[in-house]
Amino acid sequence: MIRAGLIAAVLALWSGAGNAGCLQDAAPCAIDSGTYHIERPAGIDPQIRLPAVMFLHGWGASGQATMSNRGMVDILLARGYAVIAPDGRLRDTGQGRTWDFHPARATTALRDEASFVAAVADDAAARHGIDRDLVILGGFSIGGSTASYIACKTPDAFAAFAPVAGSFWNPLPTRCAGPVRLLHVHGWTDTTVPLEGRRLSSGITQGDVFASMAVWRQTNGCTQPRPDGFDRTPDFQVRRWTSCAPGSALGFALHTGAHGIPKGWATLMLDWFAQLQP
Repeated sequence: MIRAGLIAAVLALWSGAGNAGCLQDAAPCAIDSGTYHIERPAGIDPQIRLPAVMFLHGWGASGQATMSNRGMVDILLARGYAVIAPDGRLRDTGQGRTWDFHPARATTALRDEASFVAAVADDAAARHGIDRDLVILGGFSIGGSTASYIACKTPDAFAAFAPVAGSFWNPLPTRCAGPVRLLHVHGWTDTTVPLEGRRLSSGITQGDVFASMAVWRQTNGCTQPRPDGFDRTPDFQVRRWTSCAPGSALGFALHTGAHGIPKGWATLMLDWFAQLQP
């Protein structure tokens, strides 16, 4: 009986962690413009305000799917970060979720995503003990593109930005609102969002990631196009630009894999962010 009870308890904990809703509630947190999921590290006083990583899911996925990626989420929690996973809006077909990310379609967008994710962060700070000044906005694929456009539009809305496998689409922005702290990660063999971009049947074209990095260098006022530093880990090759506007930071990391959130991303990103803190 003890053995059976222990197994049941472990399964309950695993299930709850993999399907995190609004902290102890199974249902997601709700605000006027949408819903989000959140999880705080276990054993930390709820009165203690924590840094957080807000992560925007890919096309057709959901915030719950993000929270089910325990390989990523558990690393973030173990480092003392809360994890926030907003839900994209339901697609018109009712199947899956997506983001209204492309500025060229702003007039037909059903939701202002920059306002939505900022409202999510504000709500998490007000209700769930999140330090609003220490929220990193990341995202995967179309969620990474959404994070990139939010960084371009409202660079001061978050402490830093960390898009994965998603950047600007054509036409690329000619200018952004101001310098940012941003780490872009991409797969060398990605064919879904290739480094060179590609045209989709919908008529819009993914932008060239290298050209997008040039936009960020210009935005950050980097005085030279070449990187100021290089780092190599077993999983990533990283370029860093530091001769840029005060308070800004720019990094570009490549891994050998295809379209996905690579193993080690959470550690790489948090180590990069930690180096930015005074």
